[in-house]
Amino acid sequence: MENSLPPARVSISRLKLANFRNYESLSLRLGPSHVVLTGENGAGKTNLLEAISFLSPGRGLRRAVYTDVTRSGAPDGFAIHAAIETEEGSVDVGTGLAGNAPGESGRRVRVNGVTATSADELLDYARILWLVPAMDGLFTGPSADRRRFLDRMVLAIDPAHGKRVLDYEKAMRSRNRLLTEERADDAWLDAIETPMAELGIAIAAARAELMRLINNMIERSPDDSPFPKADCLIEGALEQRIGIEAATDVEEIFRRALRDGRSRDRAAGRTLDGPHRSDLLVRHRPKAMPAELCSTGEQKALLIGLILAHARLTGKLAGMAPILLLDEIAAHLDEGRRAALFDIIEELGGQAFMTGTDTSLFDSLRGRAQFFNVSHGAVAPN
Repeated sequence: MENSLPPARVSISRLKLANFRNYESLSLRLGPSHVVLTGENGAGKTNLLEAISFLSPGRGLRRAVYTDVTRSGAPDGFAIHAAIETEEGSVDVGTGLAGNAPGESGRRVRVNGVTATSADELLDYARILWLVPAMDGLFTGPSADRRRFLDRMVLAIDPAHGKRVLDYEKAMRSRNRLLTEERADDAWLDAIETPMAELGIAIAAARAELMRLINNMIERSPDDSPFPKADCLIEGALEQRIGIEAATDVEEIFRRALRDGRSRDRAAGRTLDGPHRSDLLVRHRPKAMPAELCSTGEQKALLIGLILAHARLTGKLAGMAPILLLDEIAAHLDEGRRAALFDIIEELGGQAFMTGTDTSLFDSLRGRAQFFNVSHGAVAPN
């Protein structure tokens, strides 16, 4: 159910890095307003956004291997500490590899000095969304990228979704391994496929609900917005059945499909049915055209509009305005669209971190944002 109250503002007031990418050591104090980071290419602007993205579950906006994030030559892994200002007060969050035991590869998360049982606990204090240049090819790239994008959108409003996806993928890998064995026991496969069916339906239902909500949010946006409306649809058998048939019936259909498809999946070497095969389809509504057929500029505007609609939805459902990470956001927008984007970001009510090489592109944010120059692992007020 949507929250009728304005979303609470959440902001980062302090960020400290140790041995993260090109930052040997950094301590940055911030106000609650937006943050603009400018500097030459390769200076470390995106690295700062990536560090902030680690204040949410997952592998960050680059999906990097954790050991690759550690600064070259550092003996003890990276560390990120932040003070997050919430409606209930300040929360100290830390994460990284520093202090891990030998052979321990996962990053630890600490909240107010206490080790968290899961990185999902970070969602209690902040919802962090991002848009980076690597996402410009979302509509034309592989379906796996769109599924990942879709599931991150779901995660921002449904904190349990990440664990469902991980548990499903783990069960699917176990099933695939069993299928390679010549004498795979049917009872073992039954024992794996039953929870796979349960998890698969839960994943599909969460995605279908997100689609309903995001399409409703897009519908409310003005028709004359500089960022065109998108029509979104999930292409997937389970997602399309949800809402039409009873969930228990769809679960049983999927379980039988897994059982009946064992021979085919064994020959293919992988599971061919399930939510891991679904795809996110997006259409440019004003042009009545699939997003993948639109021009590069139209795709960018469409993606920005989708991100903004999702940010507004996240604020309403989570009760907290998301922190936005917008890398090189202004570089390919004309003056009118830049001004509109900055006004919408302000209206969303959260803190946004924006990067660029040209400070003048952000001049209309003077008085509404803090400006910093990034250069060779150092950050200074601009």
